[in-house]
Amino acid sequence: MSQELRFPPGFLWGAATAAYQIEGAWHEDGKGESIWDRFAHTPGTIADGTTGDVACDHYHRWEEDVAHMVAMGLKSYRFSIAWPRILPAGSGALNQRGLDFYRRLIEALNRHGIIPNVTLYHWDLPQALQDRGGWANRDTAFRFAEYAALIFRRLGAEVPLWATHNEPFVHVYNGHAIGDHAPGRRNPWQLLRIGHHLLLSHGLAVEAFRAEASHASTLDGPAPQIGIVLAIWPHHPASTRPRDVRANRFADGAMNRLFLEPLFRGRYPADVLRHFAWRGIRAPVRPGDLELISAPIDFLGLNTYSRLINQYDPLNLISGTRQVPGPGPVDAIGREIYPPCILEALRIARAYTSLPLYITENGLACHDVVGSDGVVDDAARIAYLRDHIAVAHQAIQKGIDLRGYYVWSLLDNFEWSYGQRMRFGLLYTDFATSRRIWKRSAHWYREVIARNGLLH
Repeated sequence: MSQELRFPPGFLWGAATAAYQIEGAWHEDGKGESIWDRFAHTPGTIADGTTGDVACDHYHRWEEDVAHMVAMGLKSYRFSIAWPRILPAGSGALNQRGLDFYRRLIEALNRHGIIPNVTLYHWDLPQALQDRGGWANRDTAFRFAEYAALIFRRLGAEVPLWATHNEPFVHVYNGHAIGDHAPGRRNPWQLLRIGHHLLLSHGLAVEAFRAEASHASTLDGPAPQIGIVLAIWPHHPASTRPRDVRANRFADGAMNRLFLEPLFRGRYPADVLRHFAWRGIRAPVRPGDLELISAPIDFLGLNTYSRLINQYDPLNLISGTRQVPGPGPVDAIGREIYPPCILEALRIARAYTSLPLYITENGLACHDVVGSDGVVDDAARIAYLRDHIAVAHQAIQKGIDLRGYYVWSLLDNFEWSYGQRMRFGLLYTDFATSRRIWKRSAHWYREVIARNGLLH
């Protein structure tokens, strides 16, 4: 027997994207080169050999995409600004044409009652700054603060929700240790340096936001708010063996606590620092840094898709861990489908802060195809979203202050090192023509939004 699960009034039903993954127009209208432009153009880096040069061509088709959002009934749209589209060299002269693109998009969203939720950095560092050391260079944090201050000054009053960074953990580990993301570095000895400078830039940007927000207000609502979006995934040990339990504790520490503790407690987790110090990896913390990093914010965004099961691995000299498959079914990437991840991730965050929380990314990778009848039947995605949204409702019933849920993604896009092989979208993208097609999940999600809940 189905049960109707209603969400609180004003709950933000949204969808999310990122600039490099959808915009295209990679060298148009004065945009500078990003590290993802350089990385994707390097042979052998992307599984299918594609790039984000065109992606979904959102830069030229944004009005069409906003129309899809309106038809779907979205309450909020989460997207990122491409830093090199605003400051082609990372600092210095403003590219007005780049700023105008985002201004037009934000104005259209506000006009249609769709709340813009804007991320300043979703991994596309200007290549000019990478050439000067990138995030390993402390100076990059200050260049980020200048960029953030410029954006807040020009667009701040029009955007109710701002996030400084998206998933610094992923950018640190995949971009600088594993090397399967831009800038493609494989230097785990700089992990804490990179992570610390990202967090420092967050603190500096929050400081800039407070300075600008003191004389800014939204068009028809409360003052703009600022937060950060973290990858918060629950970690489970592969067994009760002490080595597996210790390995799991470190994995949770490196992914979750390494960012939560400095942000909300003004310190790095001692056990994680000790583990890295034994391997010669240290954070370059200077006096006053942690006070900046832990400055109060207004909300926390959580990206979560599954759980991670960790096992001790003596062959991994840096982490001493490896991940093992879970018992459940998996998506096209191989991630276990595990709906309790929503509640578990929210509880992890709640242990550190009482701030309002948002699920800023959650979704399923599939190999979607257009049927002979023109329909994209993604029943597996509907089941995934239904089950995860039901757990989000359960979390609210348990007293967790969850304010919104964003599906990853609005439309099929350039999925980082997977290229165009993995599809997460509610809208199907024909990459040959850039045509959008509503999947069954998009129709289903429209009904969820209209009902402000679901039948489960």
